[in-house]
Amino acid sequence: MTFPRRIDLRSDTVTQPDEAMRVAMSAAEVGDDVLDHDPTMRRLEQEAAALLGMGAALWVPSGTMGNLIALMHHLERGDRYLAPRAAHVLEAELGSGAWLAGGMPQPLEWSGGPGRVSPEDLRTHLGGGAPYYALRTRLLCLENTHNFAGGAVTPPDEHAKLVALAAEAGLRVHLDGARLWNASVALGVPPAALTVGVDTVQVCLSKGLGAPVGSLVCGSELFIAQARRLRKMLGGGVRQGGVLAAAGLLALGRIPELATDHANATALADGLAELGWQVGKPETNIVIAAVPDTGYALAGLDKLGVAAVAVPGGVRFVTHRDVSAADIAEVLDRIRSAAERSAAVTAG
Repeated sequence: MTFPRRIDLRSDTVTQPDEAMRVAMSAAEVGDDVLDHDPTMRRLEQEAAALLGMGAALWVPSGTMGNLIALMHHLERGDRYLAPRAAHVLEAELGSGAWLAGGMPQPLEWSGGPGRVSPEDLRTHLGGGAPYYALRTRLLCLENTHNFAGGAVTPPDEHAKLVALAAEAGLRVHLDGARLWNASVALGVPPAALTVGVDTVQVCLSKGLGAPVGSLVCGSELFIAQARRLRKMLGGGVRQGGVLAAAGLLALGRIPELATDHANATALADGLAELGWQVGKPETNIVIAAVPDTGYALAGLDKLGVAAVAVPGGVRFVTHRDVSAADIAEVLDRIRSAAERSAAVTAG
């Protein structure tokens, strides 16, 4: 059986810039950002910094580069950095934290819930009083929402306890907030409520908000001055970047719309559960279903015109602005129909 349209639930990065965004990009005021600081880029950075309660911001081509810039700033060779198990900085950035930033990664177990570290567990890893030849623990990396934990959210009170412990031990804190906007919407709090006490934060514009490319790394004005040098060192300097910044400015205005993605994720999870799939209730826009054979499940979904991706022990579906409630209903209908056909063949 063939289907007229493939429904892509691999990630919220597959969204296409809509007509309004394309028009804004075409009309953007631009300048050479390396030489003069592009005016539209400057405006985006100022608005993002204010939204996040940070002193300043810098546009970067990707969240991976934003995270790497922060780690390069915070770490020296031989320093240890802590992060929740399966965090993006540990599992999905090609080891750049060790390779280029010179840090030694230390995963922390999810002792506080999916994707979350408990204060008690963090305390045991903070070190102190070690001999000169031991690794120095210098940085705590948090992730909100936690991608591979199914878009799990860390609420402000838990965040505050972790940041306070890190500060007491003399650690700096970097927040990978690639989907911080989703956490903000899910909790009903301003984004700045989720960055309290951190030294640096990275947020993404191309996940869920519809921008074609770009993230922002934020911190103090002193940090951003150094971050601009590091961005250049990594090859991330831009010229007439206002074309991309214009898309980012429009994207920031779409943060409240992420609630629709969350509702669609809940509908998908509920529907899959009714069909017998083992799936947890999503906190944001990511649904993870446990399956015995990931390859078999993905191949079956592909035949139904549904795209998803593999994660350890399961299949991940991500809802986004280019997938409607009707699309989610269609996905469930295709899976239901396939299951009924399979049951009929078996019975026959």
